[in-house]
Amino acid sequence: MKETPIQRVCHIMARLRAPDGCPWDQEQNHHSLRFHAVEEVYELIDAIEMENDGEMREELGDLLLQVIFHCQLAHERKAFDFDTVCNELADKLVRRHPHVFGDKTIEDVEGVWTQWEAIKRSEKKGTLEERHSALDGIPRHLPALQYAEKMTKKARKVAPLSDHLQAPSLPESADQFAEALLDQVIAAQAKGWSPEILLREAIRRREQTWRAVEANHS
Repeated sequence: MKETPIQRVCHIMARLRAPDGCPWDQEQNHHSLRFHAVEEVYELIDAIEMENDGEMREELGDLLLQVIFHCQLAHERKAFDFDTVCNELADKLVRRHPHVFGDKTIEDVEGVWTQWEAIKRSEKKGTLEERHSALDGIPRHLPALQYAEKMTKKARKVAPLSDHLQAPSLPESADQFAEALLDQVIAAQAKGWSPEILLREAIRRREQTWRAVEANHS
């Protein structure tokens, strides 16, 4: 029986990792590869924004390679394999979409988001990944601005925290706001400060405050 495209790629990856395979691939581990996936995601974003289907195809393949590489490494240490990842993903998609695969009814995207978060919390209850706070579950390695966006979006949906999200006076248009934001970056650099580090530190302080507020209202 002819192998499927995904089987072909998995077999090639296994061959690269074999004792007579590629020296570079043989040296890799989960830790050495961890930031390669981030780079591939950004390259995919560039291809999407350029609306370049050829580049998008290639970058999707490069991103898939990262998944297959990690699955091969896990298979070698008898932890899991690519099929396990795919099956768990399929189960999760069905489980978290009861309005599609079950008898639930949801009217809008906001309802989908709320349901998804509730199901996710239920799934992780009693595990090491249990989420005790509405602010849990945000990847720590996100760029500071993205982290701030995700954290404030989550905080806005929790009553005691939403009261702490009163917006200051803002420019009249999105363009003016963007220019003001860039000016802040320029001003920070003129002082010898890193805007990324400063924002990350501010987020950490605000997060501590919000988690304390949330705990006091639980």
